Amino acid sequence: MIKPWIFEFMQAPTPDEGAALPGLVSAVFQDGNAFWLEAERLGFEGIFFSEHHFGHSLSPSPNLLIASIAAQTSRLRLGTMGLVVPFYEPWRIIEELTMLDHLTNGRLEIGFAAGVPQELQRIGLGMEEGRERFNEALEILDAALTNPVISHSGKYWKIEKLSLMPGVFRQPAPPKWTTVVSDGSARKSAQRQSKICTGFESVGRISEIFDVYRNECVELGRPALPEQLAIRRNISISRDPSEAREEARAAREATLKIVAGDPRVVERVSSLLDAPRAGAGFTVHDDDYIAGTPSQVAEQIIDQCRRCGAGHFLAMLGRSSSPRRRESLALFGEEVLPQMREARIR
Repeated sequence: MIKPWIFEFMQAPTPDEGAALPGLVSAVFQDGNAFWLEAERLGFEGIFFSEHHFGHSLSPSPNLLIASIAAQTSRLRLGTMGLVVPFYEPWRIIEELTMLDHLTNGRLEIGFAAGVPQELQRIGLGMEEGRERFNEALEILDAALTNPVISHSGKYWKIEKLSLMPGVFRQPAPPKWTTVVSDGSARKSAQRQSKICTGFESVGRISEIFDVYRNECVELGRPALPEQLAIRRNISISRDPSEAREEARAAREATLKIVAGDPRVVERVSSLLDAPRAGAGFTVHDDDYIAGTPSQVAEQIIDQCRRCGAGHFLAMLGRSSSPRRRESLALFGEEVLPQMREARIR
């Protein structure tokens, strides 16, 4: 079975001439709320909210969105993919996540991310310091997920017998995810017993990253199953395949604008060499854009998941609110989702 999720970016609106921006922003949140409620009705596994700052997205605090939609739903699992750890104090993260675990009645998924370099740089955080803070904070966060009282001594934080409130997660504790784009991040995630999610890259490159994760799990004597792996893709779906292909082209252009300036992005130089090696960055590959009729989209999703062994699929059904996005949700939920749940992944 492939578990189907919504990946929510929350594109910031661009005001038309004469339009009031506050009204447009309120409309995005209102439309998003209706979209997420419909996702529960259609049977999606859950929603992963992204976190972005300073311009492109209206989701700088995804935990607020989780708290809001949790009160209106009963089945959807809710999480971040991921919470940008270097922006926060780790003790604050844990206290909020503990609250959300109870507010969602045990439906929380915990996702951590190192962040986008150009967003970190806006507040004076370079890539090296951001990565150092991320790695050290993960040590604190992993400890706090199982211990209500923690101690830590590192470069950025020194904590002595700190009691965290509420301090108690429901049992079992929420699943833990990490976004990865490199072999090293995949290996470390396996060591931390975290599930992983990736996107952008070709299926071949994602398979390599997942193989590193699986091999590390084997070395540690732990299971390595499709349940621990997720891929995120842009979905353009329509009864008219040409319309879907045009939307996919526009989605790719939008992605390239958003990642412009990210020093990790490497342009492809050859169709045979479409991805950098570990630590060198990542590419935005054509595989990241799945387009077509419902049957064509289902076929591509299942094929990609089988080739890389992913048991979870995060669908980005457009970045901004629109009637087409709601139509895409209905087509995906009614015709693609059942095929995903019946698919076998090894």
